[in-house]
Amino acid sequence: MMALPAPLRSAWRHVLVRYVVVGVANTCFSYLIYALALALGCSYPIASLITLTAGICLSFKTQGRFVFRNMRHSLFGRFVVSWVLIYLSHVGVVALCLHLGFNAFIGGALAMPSNVIAGFLLQRYFVFGGQSRDPD
Repeated sequence: MMALPAPLRSAWRHVLVRYVVVGVANTCFSYLIYALALALGCSYPIASLITLTAGICLSFKTQGRFVFRNMRHSLFGRFVVSWVLIYLSHVGVVALCLHLGFNAFIGGALAMPSNVIAGFLLQRYFVFGGQSRDPD
């Protein structure tokens, strides 16, 4: 296995950097699953359900291992609860945006930063218990 260059190794030590990198990778994987399900003839609600299920399972493993360095399987229930809370928050922000006259596309985009922040905080402190071995 090739060693990372020093600047990348240094950045990888920070939990927030790992969270963003792993999140981008998980998102790409999820979209591939979604596109594959659609290509195989699934309706978009079924493709979305398959994607959500696969994405939550993958994210639990990758966030636990690479981001928070906590592989306890007993935390999966908390992880699912965190995603339910993120979903409810997302729907609430979109509903507020609709009420203010924005469309659902804009509302969804405006909800994304709060989703990322809520996801990070819930996973770090509620799911994985802040037990990452990071100096920050």
